[in-house]
Amino acid sequence: MSAIEIIIMIFLMLASLAVILAVLLQPSRSAGISGVIGGGAETFFGKNKAKSFEGKLITITKISSASVFVLCLVMALLMRYL
Repeated sequence: MSAIEIIIMIFLMLASLAVILAVLLQPSRSAGISGVIGGGAETFFGKNKAKSFEGKLITITKISSASVFVLCLVMALLMRYL
């Protein structure tokens, strides 16, 4: 294994851990039957969700999952051609 493969593997593990932690920290999205009937799913605080902790977790999840995808592709190409 070359040094570049080891470095990419470390970044891949860190990004994978970030995805796992971000997904586990997010609250469930199911409002249940009472939330659907009562309209509890859409509140004032739901409109400003991007600035909240939940919004940051969603952004972290998207960025880290995209980086896992890209790092896996790079790792596959390195294994193929090196």
